[in-house]
Amino acid sequence: MKKIIELKNISKEFEDERVLNSINLDIYDKQFVTLLGPSGCGKTTTLRIVGGFETPDEGEILFEGRKINDVPAHKRHINTVFQKYALFPHLNVFENVAFALRVQKRPNDEVVRRVKEMLELVALKGFERKNVTKLSGGQQQRVAIARALISHPRVLLLDEPLGALDLKLRKDMQNELKKIQKQTGITFIYVTHDQEEALSMSDVVVVMADGQIQQIGTPTDIYNEPVNAFVADFIGESNIVDGIMNDDYSVTFSGRSFECVDKGFKKGEAVDVVVRPEDVDVVKKEDGMLCGTVTSVTFKGVHYEIIVDIDGFKWMIQSTDFVGVDEEIGVYIEPDAIHIMRKSEYSGQYGDYSTFSDEIDELSNTETVGD
Repeated sequence: MKKIIELKNISKEFEDERVLNSINLDIYDKQFVTLLGPSGCGKTTTLRIVGGFETPDEGEILFEGRKINDVPAHKRHINTVFQKYALFPHLNVFENVAFALRVQKRPNDEVVRRVKEMLELVALKGFERKNVTKLSGGQQQRVAIARALISHPRVLLLDEPLGALDLKLRKDMQNELKKIQKQTGITFIYVTHDQEEALSMSDVVVVMADGQIQQIGTPTDIYNEPVNAFVADFIGESNIVDGIMNDDYSVTFSGRSFECVDKGFKKGEAVDVVVRPEDVDVVKKEDGMLCGTVTSVTFKGVHYEIIVDIDGFKWMIQSTDFVGVDEEIGVYIEPDAIHIMRKSEYSGQYGDYSTFSDEIDELSNTETVGD
């Protein structure tokens, strides 16, 4: 696969605050790449640097092997769809989409042909004469995408474009964007803080935190093989406990030894152990590898979300089996449900669901006092 964009040791500061810290990233042709992370992690700044809207303080941006640090945004083969679509309210749908071709003074028959192709691609055939201010949010977004694609950019940047849409429309547009990307073969670089969007749409997910790239991989790799506690917690729910490696394929946590599928750690090395809530089986107390007391149960539609206190550490379990609050249960964990990670700066910050419960209790107490 052909490498199209290379970011080499990119750093950026705003008002003496370092928002990007020497990041390196390769993006390949025809990929759907998502930059994922919480607010302030540097993902939008990275996107803006690729698009030419910001200049890095350090490092190089290469486009097909050529340095483009000083190339202005309008001269890069890159277009952008912003969260605020920036449509021209005085122009109808057709003319909004045709705008770039009008600026290029393309022949009218070519403009008509290409606009019709784009509107068909984004499922807006027949909307040519509609006023853009009268369209729904999803329709306006499709116009913005068609306008960005009509000049055949090599790369399309999308900065949280679904943020203003309701949940159902977001899910519909996730499918549409993925389909459009595959049909056009254009490289998409997408920014979001929504883990589900990233996992469902992307070929490659780039997880960011504190101005650095934490992990790059396929959605499956990121979910099943997180490299540290931040990634494990940010991508879905995770129980993260302290462990000690006994040997290859053997780890001790929560007071007992377990078989696992990981190797290559030092004997006696302190590690973080990740167990996803859906991978924990609820069994009778006497049959459990570990035992605990249920502190809360929430019905989620397809499963129950169960918080269990196991020796003072609150685990989350997702199960279709109902258990009651204060019930003592056992849990059973298969070897391939246990994932071992090396200790990192994020160790100890995530993975215990007592923090969540305490925050809810504090909010409830505050509201009671206020009333």
